[in-house]
Amino acid sequence: MVEDEVRELVRRRGLDPSREPAVLRALVEDVVADYDERSLLGTLPRLPEQDGVVKRVLDAVGGLGPLQEHLDDPEVEEIWINEPGKVFVARGGRPELTTTILSREKVADLVERMLKTSGRRVDLSSPFVDASLPDGSRLHVVIPDVTREHWAVNIRKFVVRADRLEDLVALGSLTSRAAAFLEASVSAGLNVLVSGGTQAGKTTMLNCLAAAIPPRSRVVTCEEVFELKVPLRDCVGLQCRQPSLEGTGEIPLRRLVKEALRMRPDRIVVGEVRQEESLDLLIALNSGLPGMASVHANSAREAVSKMCTLPLLAGENVSSRFVVPTVASSVDLVVHVALDRDGRRSVREVLAVPGRVEDDVVEVADVFTTVGGSLVRADGFPPHEDRFERAGHDLRALLGGA
Repeated sequence: MVEDEVRELVRRRGLDPSREPAVLRALVEDVVADYDERSLLGTLPRLPEQDGVVKRVLDAVGGLGPLQEHLDDPEVEEIWINEPGKVFVARGGRPELTTTILSREKVADLVERMLKTSGRRVDLSSPFVDASLPDGSRLHVVIPDVTREHWAVNIRKFVVRADRLEDLVALGSLTSRAAAFLEASVSAGLNVLVSGGTQAGKTTMLNCLAAAIPPRSRVVTCEEVFELKVPLRDCVGLQCRQPSLEGTGEIPLRRLVKEALRMRPDRIVVGEVRQEESLDLLIALNSGLPGMASVHANSAREAVSKMCTLPLLAGENVSSRFVVPTVASSVDLVVHVALDRDGRRSVREVLAVPGRVEDDVVEVADVFTTVGGSLVRADGFPPHEDRFERAGHDLRALLGGA
């Protein structure tokens, strides 16, 4: 009853709950207080604890209803709905089935509410959608008949536990020696590829590496949906766009990479390469523009192999004879991150790409590798030692002789 009254007042006053949260809270508190006074006369049932009622009404009217408590929980990393009666969350990398029960209509209403601020849509002509929520979380929705029966909804929260490489050291995800080396590598302008599986921490690692970019650099980021948070003053973020109802106006990631090169960047950061945009990224890196990107792979070596095959999707005129040596000369380091069974995220290996090709295979060298569960120094060295010197770093002191 209180919720219905608040909704009616919001409609009459033309309030936008997402843009006027303070006004909405004041309205809800007034309605709850007024209801509580009327309940003293015995004509209405008494309310339980008022603060709890205010919170529930705010969640229902201005938030995401039953999902809001999971969004507000700092330990929850991801929320997903397989069907209205099965809502899962992930804490510390481990999935849990919650007691939250929804209806089909409620799921559709929540998705519509989440997409409202993004300007994106999901319907029979476009059954998939990726979007960013106002708090930076990433939304992914798939609807029937692509799914069997129910809407599949994923909300990946961006739980910020690390902004810089030293934060990863404090969390135990990276050793101090490896962190110092990676920071110097980014400062020196080496091209870095971050690899790993889903939820392994690739975006967090990219953000931490980006924090090591010299502060006067101009950075342009390209993503399917905004996730990167580069802590620099001169930074421009670009994201893809879905086609319109007429099938026009789509802006794919490949277009963004090309446009980024016209924006006078000192660095380019691509959130994740999956298809033919990898070719445009390689061409950009091969032209002398430092950059970073992430890619799904099970190991650092597989990431290099994947970068040798993804550009072939760009067209029949693109051959491995061009791509393989381009990868060898464009990618300098590969940082592989992984999610352990206990939910801990860590850097498993740091691989150097010296720039040589033998029998159509890109040569690599281990700089850091995992032995007995610990990241230790291997015997490899990265390319471009002269860049380290120009940036004021002693590579031999960082890594030791080998």
